[in-house]
Amino acid sequence: MACVTNQQQPSGGAEFGSAPVVTTAEAQDPDAGLAPAELAARYGLAVSGARPSLADYTRQLWSRRSFILAYATARLTAMYTTAKLGQVWQVATPLLNAGVYYLIFGLLLKTNRGIPNFIAYLCTGIFVFQFTQSAVLAGTRSIADNLGLIRALHFPRACLPIAMTVIQLQQLIFSMFVLGVIVLLTGEPFTLRWFLLLPALLLQFVFNTGLALLMARVGAKTTDTAQLMPFVMRTWMYISGVFYNLNVFTEHAPHWVSTVLNANPALVYISLIRYALIESQTANTLPPHVWPLALAWALVVGVGGYVFFWRSEEEYGRG
Repeated sequence: MACVTNQQQPSGGAEFGSAPVVTTAEAQDPDAGLAPAELAARYGLAVSGARPSLADYTRQLWSRRSFILAYATARLTAMYTTAKLGQVWQVATPLLNAGVYYLIFGLLLKTNRGIPNFIAYLCTGIFVFQFTQSAVLAGTRSIADNLGLIRALHFPRACLPIAMTVIQLQQLIFSMFVLGVIVLLTGEPFTLRWFLLLPALLLQFVFNTGLALLMARVGAKTTDTAQLMPFVMRTWMYISGVFYNLNVFTEHAPHWVSTVLNANPALVYISLIRYALIESQTANTLPPHVWPLALAWALVVGVGGYVFFWRSEEEYGRG
């Protein structure tokens, strides 16, 4: 029905236009003339896709823990479905890497000098570092590779990089059983120190999760980061004492260089696992700074990466 305006002049001889013109629709609609922000406030509406508070975001993420675990398990199962050996590659890949690195660093470059049980030493370093390396690489691609899922469903985007890290943890658990067999076959005894694996791997998992979240935001903004990260991770591996005793090379270096290299989080977590598994290490006591450093790295990177990722929550999947 068309709106009818009252154009009758007010009494008293007032000129036409001196009073506001009121339409019939405006008289019946109490929301007429309100700005969009005022309308949203009146009816309790919120912006779709707006970033929740950090506490609300954490609660939403915790409520989807079953989804994270199921998604990670499904991705891990599907990862090797096209390979004839299937899940065997979870263990075969780090073993083949260990064989190649033993040939290069143990037999050709002789970096095994002064290291008792170099095979267990090398395998431990490779298995532990690969956990971090795989989590970072998968986390970097976690947003860009799942844009369809992000745009189709509403869920905390942190589920994706966390699920990628859970996948790598599941693979590491398989690898640790193989590593335990290698350590025993090379002459190391089973001791109570093996139970230190649990807190050490938990701290590394928290660290890896924070790093995956951090790189997920960077990778979502700059997709070329995924192409660069393998080179970064390879360089990190070479300075993390995976193939050799880092103290031999830093013995004559400036003190600050030795301090920085020994504070390397990859080396810290590798040292913890080696101390737990390898009884014949030359230094049978762990330096007192290693456990505090492991805890500090886990807290700083874990919490920092989580907050860093959350701050761009509403931007993922747009553009």
